Amino acid sequence: MGRDMMSINVSDVIKSFNGNTILKSVSFTQEKGKVFSIIGPSGSGKTTLLRCLNFLERADSGTINLNGKTVDLATKDHRDIAYVRGATAMVFQSYNLFANLTALQNVTEALIYAKKMPKKEAKQYGLELLGKVGLAEKSNSYPKELSGGQRQRVGIARAIAVNPDLLLLDEPTSALDPELVGEVERVIEQLAAEGRTMLVVTHEMALARRISSKIIFMEDGSIVEQGSPEQLFDHPEQQRTKEFLRRYRGED
Repeated sequence: MGRDMMSINVSDVIKSFNGNTILKSVSFTQEKGKVFSIIGPSGSGKTTLLRCLNFLERADSGTINLNGKTVDLATKDHRDIAYVRGATAMVFQSYNLFANLTALQNVTEALIYAKKMPKKEAKQYGLELLGKVGLAEKSNSYPKELSGGQRQRVGIARAIAVNPDLLLLDEPTSALDPELVGEVERVIEQLAAEGRTMLVVTHEMALARRISSKIIFMEDGSIVEQGSPEQLFDHPEQQRTKEFLRRYRGED
């Protein structure tokens, strides 16, 4: 299997809003089956990067190579956009569940209508996935009847239902009450242990350290430093990384 099939390559992603450059030629290569976490101060472009990789935002320029196919992230070609969206899935900070659908229906919606899976098969698989995230007994509950942690776990089940090549998680615990963070983190750790390829934007440094093979520190639209958790957290090379981690640890 060629290197392109074993990795996901993101190259030179640039994105501007109203003349303000949010992403400044961001590039990295992520091996399949690995977890990369992106950390950095608010406003550094982390969420925008994830949204560009899923075509929720259109980049000004840049490419992503998935499974040997390179797609221009500025393209308007519907087939290329559908290809990338079919190979990726997003877990949102604010859950983004359909309020009028049950937990099970939220999970099976894409299976039935996008993947054309028979309804009976989709229901069986959806129940299996809800069980995986500890919500088998909540399959008929609507989002308003669920806690934030439960809603986010439904969101994760929905994302992995389509078996994406790359799972994008945008601050998956930041909207949760502190006591609910652990239940979502346990599911994410389980997915990491299974070898799912994930790109996680997070402010939870302990989680990033536990699940990641590489940490990317971003600031002001650029990658400042990247390395293993041990290297980046314990022996950062760049002054800005050191300052950010000091502030995070409350050492200033």
